Amino acid sequence: MDKLWAPWRVKYIRSKKQKGCVFCKASRKQAGDYVIFRTPHVIAMLNIFPYNNGHMLVSPVRHLSKLEQLTQEEVLGLFNAVKRAKKLLEKVLKPQGFNLGINLSRSAGAGITGHLHIHIVPRWVGDTNFMPSLAGTKIISQSLDELAKLLKNAQAKTA
Repeated sequence: MDKLWAPWRVKYIRSKKQKGCVFCKASRKQAGDYVIFRTPHVIAMLNIFPYNNGHMLVSPVRHLSKLEQLTQEEVLGLFNAVKRAKKLLEKVLKPQGFNLGINLSRSAGAGITGHLHIHIVPRWVGDTNFMPSLAGTKIISQSLDELAKLLKNAQAKTA
């Protein structure tokens, strides 16, 4: 069996697991650790289980699971927030591309099914290397704390 040393995960392993919707909790906090920005209708935050460095989640503040439930104002706010988050990621990380996605239902790959959200995943040529291909392991080279600080600083400069 291959081993991957990740001592920082002990905090998560030992922590009491919270119940409830992560997006609703983040929406209610004054200053969430990985919340990059909020608007009246939308919250944008880093994914704590990222597919790639800079993986952000943008969701409506209102708890809903279907696109059809969004008001016109929420639709506009959601996609303006996606544009804003993408622009921040471009400024800070300078990726060569992006994957944008919405997984609607467990069968479509949604890990959180009750609260609609959009994934923004920065991509670089060669970011899929031998580790995920051969070992089924993805390496994220930057801490969430460091990245959150950089994104919040960039956000403050553009606000």
